[in-house]
Amino acid sequence: MLSLQAAMNAKVDPNWVAARYPYMRAVVIEAAEAIEHHGWKWWKKQDKDLPQLQMELIDIWHFLLSEILLNEEGSETVALLRLTEQLETIEASQLVDFDAKQYNLASMDLLAQLELLIALSAARKIELSVFAAIMGNCEMDWTELYCQYVGKNVLNFFRQDHGYQDGSYLKMWNGREDNEYLVDIMAELDANDAEYKDKLYSALRSNYPN
Repeated sequence: MLSLQAAMNAKVDPNWVAARYPYMRAVVIEAAEAIEHHGWKWWKKQDKDLPQLQMELIDIWHFLLSEILLNEEGSETVALLRLTEQLETIEASQLVDFDAKQYNLASMDLLAQLELLIALSAARKIELSVFAAIMGNCEMDWTELYCQYVGKNVLNFFRQDHGYQDGSYLKMWNGREDNEYLVDIMAELDANDAEYKDKLYSALRSNYPN
């Protein structure tokens, strides 16, 4: 995933390491969008959209990987080492210290965990234990995260190939967002297929409005 993310960042900007884009700011925005897909308004009925909520987590993971890579000047080897070190401590780190307070992830609901992720990200801090707790509450494990990450990575390449940077890309396809099409297409394909990425890209192209 680090290699795929580095390739995506380089496609957007070959000098992405030197540019030092604010990836943690992007995490803040994506986490807020996740809250919207969960529903938070107590004055009206709202239904949780789990597939789209999970997709927002994939977007968050893109930016967390980018920040981890950026912290190591783009080195995938060192970033992998740092990432592995953090992942190995996740199960034991249910307590998170932030802003002179201690948060017990096990006692927090999903919305509170997303708010904590936003606060940490705004402070440019990465706490993978918080992300892992959110994943669990969104019915995702690391294998599912990987499968969905590959799907969204393909969509991001598709967007770049079809004018995302110059503004000509159409994000709404026949009244539906491209993310929604991606969820439907992924459900129809086998993530273990050796041609999974190619088939996914081809399906996106066949659904893209002319």
